[in-house]
Amino acid sequence: MTDPQIHGDVDDGFGPVADVFRDNFAHRGEVGAAVAVYLRGRKVVDLHGGLADPRSGRPWSADTPAVVFSVTKGIMAICAYLLVQQGRLDLDAPVTRYWPEFGQHGKAEIPVRWLLTHQSGLPALDKPFTREEVLAWDPVIAAIEAQTPLWKPGTAHSYHPITYGWLIGEVIRRITGEMPGAFFARALGDPLGLRTWIGLPAAERDSVAWMLGPIGDPGPAIDPVSERGITMGGAFPFPADENNLVSFNDPAIQAAQVPGAGAVSTAESLARLYAACVSDIDAPRLLSTASVDDAITVRAAGQQVYGHPDAGHRWGTGFLVHSVPRPMVGERSFGHDGAGGHLAFGDDTHQVGFGYVVNQMGGVDDVRANLLSDAVRDCLA
Repeated sequence: MTDPQIHGDVDDGFGPVADVFRDNFAHRGEVGAAVAVYLRGRKVVDLHGGLADPRSGRPWSADTPAVVFSVTKGIMAICAYLLVQQGRLDLDAPVTRYWPEFGQHGKAEIPVRWLLTHQSGLPALDKPFTREEVLAWDPVIAAIEAQTPLWKPGTAHSYHPITYGWLIGEVIRRITGEMPGAFFARALGDPLGLRTWIGLPAAERDSVAWMLGPIGDPGPAIDPVSERGITMGGAFPFPADENNLVSFNDPAIQAAQVPGAGAVSTAESLARLYAACVSDIDAPRLLSTASVDDAITVRAAGQQVYGHPDAGHRWGTGFLVHSVPRPMVGERSFGHDGAGGHLAFGDDTHQVGFGYVVNQMGGVDDVRANLLSDAVRDCLA
């Protein structure tokens, strides 16, 4: 690339992706970002640019990871499907098969699948938390066990912004004996050579991009239940102070296990992860056609009990699927976006893996990721 701000490589036929990436810096407030695309097991786009930390002027490098917020949920869903394929997890079995204490207070019949489809009635917990309690894991698990669902499970849905991670994460821990971040690292992160972590190693702390508070339209005010869910009862205030500080810049949060929102990753590693789910990368593809069929079957859509008005999002099991507000590349696309603009997904029809990470968070009017995925889709046509 000749632009001094943008670095990396783009294969022939994918120039439009580079054009959009460059245009995001020129016209859409991009500060630092990276985008990567794999096609049929081969990397065809790998771009980065701007500043990883505008406070110091540190540039965004090929190895710069960022906190990717709810992109983490898709990573956890991939872990769950690996356990399904190993015969260790039945998504339609009650959670209590794996986590007996979960069944208290009207939760005994909830299947594992509803933890992944935002239908369990547990988007927020009644208990307020300190940050230290949340990062300690066990206090959150105890609060989930003591919580009564906020609606009759299975009859409606509302996005579970943070609790999602402890819900499926504890199931994974009960099955494997490992914390979810450790299971991910052993089963996926290390074998694929990913710079993706749920629980950032201390040696990587200084490489992480500094997250900047959102710009653009913040959208309508949210209700108290959604506020409690997003902040984990006040443990993760947003913004964290009058300077619009993003609380997930805290090294303690990045080092902890927050498997609904706390993963740290490069764009290239997210693209490689999803590419490995749908194509051969040094080994047979990770997810079977049957798993993808199940994952992309729409389980929840329409108006939520809490949260913003329906924008057309469609939820499979653990994943956001191709939909109007978050277009990917086709009807077999599955992945997850993250607060502020991040996006990662795979598609087994096209054998595509896509990853995009940023440090300038956007508002509800943010189109950067959509324009990039639109460009990829156009290049595949």
